[in-house]
Amino acid sequence: MRKYFFLLISIGTLVMLIVMAKTGATLKTAATPKGILDLEFAYNSDKATIVINAWQDDGKTDNITAAKFNTQLDFIFLLFYAAFLYHACKMVSGNHKGIVAAIGILLAYGAIAAGLLDVFENIGMLLTLYGHISNSISLATVIFSVMKWLLALAALLYFVIGGGWFLIKKSFHNNYSTSIN
Repeated sequence: MRKYFFLLISIGTLVMLIVMAKTGATLKTAATPKGILDLEFAYNSDKATIVINAWQDDGKTDNITAAKFNTQLDFIFLLFYAAFLYHACKMVSGNHKGIVAAIGILLAYGAIAAGLLDVFENIGMLLTLYGHISNSISLATVIFSVMKWLLALAALLYFVIGGGWFLIKKSFHNNYSTSIN
């Protein structure tokens, strides 16, 4: 059952990555080449205003509405990626001992914290998208975003490196055991 749950959240994470990319595609403009990330990292009201102005309805595309929708979808995405990273780190930590295992447990909880920080980041972005532009909201949004990214990327790196290390050790052990017999 546990294996199927991990498969489900893995697929959900991939599907939501694709959905988020598609719904956020129009947010990449000349003034906002990084799309929604430009709003995530708009650290003051001047930067946020530039993003909002770049996304104003031009008669063809209403990017403010697209950004609101993309940010709302992120509440679903964060459930998937936080659960995926949590379980991925726990799974890898279970295959190691000592400090490597302890780091995995810590990063698993960090993945949950990243999801919670993403909730606060999304609230800040939605406030800005609904016209409540201020230095304090912009700065808080950036702080939540940076902390989220650091925790999520650390968990992802642990999964990739720790999981790869485990697979290499397992492969080496299997090959060594086979050659002895």
